[in-house]
Amino acid sequence: MIHRIGNHKNERNKKIPEEWRALLPLVLPVGSSEEKNQPTMEVRCFYSMGLEPLKLTRFLVHLASKSGPIKAMVSAPKREKDPKKRVVITGMGLVSVFGNDVDTFYDKLLEGQSGITLIDKFDASTFPTRFAGQIRDFSSVGYIDAKNDRRLDDCWRYCLVAAKKALEDANLGPEILKTMDKTRIGVLVGSGMGGTSVISSAVEALILKGFKKISPFFIPYSITNMGSALIAIDTGLMGPNYSISTACATANYSFCSAANHIRRGDADVMVAGGTEAGIHPAGVGGFVACRALSQRNDEPHRASRPWDQSRDGFVIGEGSGVLIMESLEHATKRGANILAEYLGGGITSDAYHLTEPRKDGLGVSSCITKCLEDSGISPEEVNYVNCHATSTPAGDLAEVNAIKKVFKDTSEMKMNGTKARTSMIGHGLGAAGGLEAIVCIKAINTGWLHPTINQDNLEPLVDIDTVPNVKKQHEVNVALSNSFGFGGHNSVVAFAPFK
Repeated sequence: MIHRIGNHKNERNKKIPEEWRALLPLVLPVGSSEEKNQPTMEVRCFYSMGLEPLKLTRFLVHLASKSGPIKAMVSAPKREKDPKKRVVITGMGLVSVFGNDVDTFYDKLLEGQSGITLIDKFDASTFPTRFAGQIRDFSSVGYIDAKNDRRLDDCWRYCLVAAKKALEDANLGPEILKTMDKTRIGVLVGSGMGGTSVISSAVEALILKGFKKISPFFIPYSITNMGSALIAIDTGLMGPNYSISTACATANYSFCSAANHIRRGDADVMVAGGTEAGIHPAGVGGFVACRALSQRNDEPHRASRPWDQSRDGFVIGEGSGVLIMESLEHATKRGANILAEYLGGGITSDAYHLTEPRKDGLGVSSCITKCLEDSGISPEEVNYVNCHATSTPAGDLAEVNAIKKVFKDTSEMKMNGTKARTSMIGHGLGAAGGLEAIVCIKAINTGWLHPTINQDNLEPLVDIDTVPNVKKQHEVNVALSNSFGFGGHNSVVAFAPFK
């Protein structure tokens, strides 16, 4: 901190040269009455002492490098004001165990309904875990032609339907898109695992019948970039197009990158989110081998229980969640219905372990901080956190510890288990962040938070309101959505009501 050197009342009326005004950012107290381009007392004092601006600047920089940041250099967070760089949400689409309609999906979450059932996609009778959030009676009619529908892995079927429904919700259907510059509309929909059933079928064909029996669609329909590619091929969108694969953090990473494309001017609109279909022998068996899944086979609907002392792992699910992200300028010009605003996001790495989170929560707390900085918001503005909370013994408490590091006062905060919904829909892996972003936006628009169900014996260290077992009314100011993936991939994104 630069200290005042005296009153120098007579110096206040002296004209200060422009080169001295350049020092304002270095010595301007945050929130001071002199903030509006007026030289502070410190600047006037230094000027009256005859110090050269260049030498003083070097001294201040040297001081900061030796003793840490100069307190007066910290400015209050400011949200983006430029309509070209502000990113808004104009459409949402999903595929879930509760169907493909966003309102129905959220209503069932608010009611605390369970979509967790015994697996019947394959014979799971010998597996330690025999239940999941399996999608049934899925129909792609009107969204995917019958020929392609038969060839596609479910991962891409879910992705195509969710993306097209999101475009419809944003009033960007086929006829409207024909009138738009498609080079300014991009796609970034990722997957944690890709077309796993296609991979499994190819391996089986290779072992049993030889390489000649491998499907020519094996490679295209297994690689994780194919979701974004198929959406573009079907709609003609020619903007930035690729995928991100960071396990269960995939969708949030996609939102961060999509927003950056808009902010940089690469695109006006981005179709972004995640998709996954991992409920098959290799997928379930792999997570069983990792000891990640709950084995509460006698009561599947009560298996996922974030922050409860008897939690024993997550419940695997599937689906897709996609947002239409758009610059405010572009959305306003075309008269789009704005659902919410994307404020910003943060990504970090735990750099710790393949599957376990850091116990000190440092990777997560720094990720939350980065999100707040990118969003231009202070911790006090956040009053809802849609947590990762997968109901694992280590992960749940590590996340709470990280939240407490960043938010010193949580008395007005609500948090619910993002994957508490796994008791209802299952943990969607790469699709999870997409579905949870939709949950955040619905919470903003409805004023209701879905419950964290199956909370019978809350961990003593959890003293934040977790919305236990029954929905709660809550006016959301800023919502954070946390998603973390195997490998230590951390991601946090922020949404707020559009104002």
